[in-house]
Parts: sequence; C-alpha cells; structure tokens
Amino acid sequence: MAYLWIQFELLSDAAQLAIVGGGFWLFAGFCALMERRRSKKRDVSRLERVGFMPWTTLFVLCAIIGGGCLAMSLPVVLGSLV
Repeated sequence: MAYLWIQFELLSDAAQLAIVGGGFWLFAGFCALMERRRSKKRDVSRLERVGFMPWTTLFVLCAIIGGGCLAMSLPVVLGSLV
C-alpha cells in the first residue's frame, strides 16, 4: 500500500489530477447505478423506511469535479503522448 502511495506522489501534477478525476468519475458511475437500482423499487413505503441517500446529487457533484480534474490535466497528458 505504501508503495502505491509513493508512486502516486512521484507522478506529475497532471497525472495526479487525471487519476483523481478518474476516481471521481468511477464513483459517479457507482452513484448512477445505485440511483437506477433505487428507482426500480416499486414499494414507496419500503423506500421511506430505510432512509434517504441523495444519489443524484452525489452523481452530479462527482461528475462535475471529475470532469474538471480531467479537463485541467488533459493538455499535459495529451502532450506527453505525442
């Protein structure tokens, strides 16, 4: 585990932003999946009994943050590929 953290610290700022942005998009995909799963339930009383989780809000926030991180790192990452 410490080895992965050291490798992450040695990456450039753009590569770190790209990894963090990809992580946010991965979590946004998980939130979208959970919102879809929640909305397929038919029994509303059962939904109210277990509580509330703002999956749509989490999805939007994570997608925006992840997209911003990826957009900021894109020029450097693409420049290193050429």
